[in-house]
Amino acid sequence: MVHMKVRGVALDQQMNPVVLLVDQAETMALPIWIGQAEATAIAMQLQGVKPPRPMTHDLLRSVLKSLSASVTRIVVTDVKDSTYFAEIHIATNGTPLVIDSRPSDAIALALRSEAPIFVTPQVAEQAITLKKPLDEEMEEFKKFLEKVKPSDFKGTVH
Repeated sequence: MVHMKVRGVALDQQMNPVVLLVDQAETMALPIWIGQAEATAIAMQLQGVKPPRPMTHDLLRSVLKSLSASVTRIVVTDVKDSTYFAEIHIATNGTPLVIDSRPSDAIALALRSEAPIFVTPQVAEQAITLKKPLDEEMEEFKKFLEKVKPSDFKGTVH
């Protein structure tokens, strides 16, 4: 598995939100199109914005905590017919559980839980190889997003 981190959330040319995962060395990037609510939840967490009331992912984290459970990691496991799949790995009283999830929800929960994010080698094959410093690549990626549409990718929808 490849250890990833969230680099940011952006909008494509059609104003669809995209979360950008990068590997730890920042040599590859994986864009995943997500819903607006999840994009907002991810962006708020990345920016350190605390809502006045708990958002859905905050609520889920609180429920897990009250049940003595914790998110140990999330894994983007597969892409089929333009849809990404993910799993949330949870430990409760020493018992591991794996829960099916959309990547966007899993990522939002991982950020709130400070849990690591992984992708399988199969999913990593969908990534873009970065050949320049990431900040320069990000500028080019933003320009790229202004022209691209989700159907241009094999796996595009959360």
